[in-house]
Amino acid sequence: MTPFELLEPKSLQEAIGLLDPEDAAVRPIAGGTATLLMMKGGFLRPRRLVSLRRVEERYSRIEAGPEGELRIGALVTLSALERSAEARARVPVLAQALKTLANVRVRNVATVGGHLAHGDPHQDLPPVFVSLGARVVALGPKGERTIPVEELITGYYETVLGRNELIAGVVVPAQAGRRAVYVKCTTRSADDWPCLGVAVSMAADKSVVREASVAISAATERPVRLRAVESILRGAAVDDALLRRAGDAAVDEATLFADAQGSVAYKKQLLRVHIARAVRRALDTAGGSAH
Repeated sequence: MTPFELLEPKSLQEAIGLLDPEDAAVRPIAGGTATLLMMKGGFLRPRRLVSLRRVEERYSRIEAGPEGELRIGALVTLSALERSAEARARVPVLAQALKTLANVRVRNVATVGGHLAHGDPHQDLPPVFVSLGARVVALGPKGERTIPVEELITGYYETVLGRNELIAGVVVPAQAGRRAVYVKCTTRSADDWPCLGVAVSMAADKSVVREASVAISAATERPVRLRAVESILRGAAVDDALLRRAGDAAVDEATLFADAQGSVAYKKQLLRVHIARAVRRALDTAGGSAH
């Protein structure tokens, strides 16, 4: 690795002031699990790294909001989110999805904000947050703005964040009894990169879906809401014929890409199968995750 300057500001606002919107070689670093790998591989040669590990402790908290929402600080580690009693009570699908996200060594260091800001389409939490209607709070020189997670990631390792903007936290709205699952398909071990991730959040009465939010990732260049699938599910009683329609609609709606995890044809079949599995499992749970 080439030499670089490491700064450790004491506040998030100070960190923002140390970033340079015109210089891609000045980067923030939180847990560093992705940044250090990119540096070791020679893909990133920073001139300056702005560490966030000493900023205010409030960005490392998980709290319930006044309207029942879950507020997750950007510097909360993935392990802390996995173990959080507040998160388990309000949004159990998060803890369940985290059980096979990478491995415990990564989860002990990686942060929620860094996970989202990295913009890798293979990550597990973005489609879950999309299906839950979550939003990020970002801070920059011009102040604070709120961004739906659905709009945060725009492409392969690309987000709407400016180079001098930082994620301060994530807000998951109150779920009010909704059922949520995350179905992850990998080609190797359970904690490997997914070749497809499907997140479903729904309100249902027995086998009738009142409303659903469906998001996929890994087989696409960014987390994608499948609105045609949601339309098919809305107000319908779930049976095999409906799930076949939903699977076909998912394949028609999503633009899939081939990679080391599989061909487009393979991923289309995975998508058909796992859309059906996710909906079935969502109907069978009071909130959680399946793999």
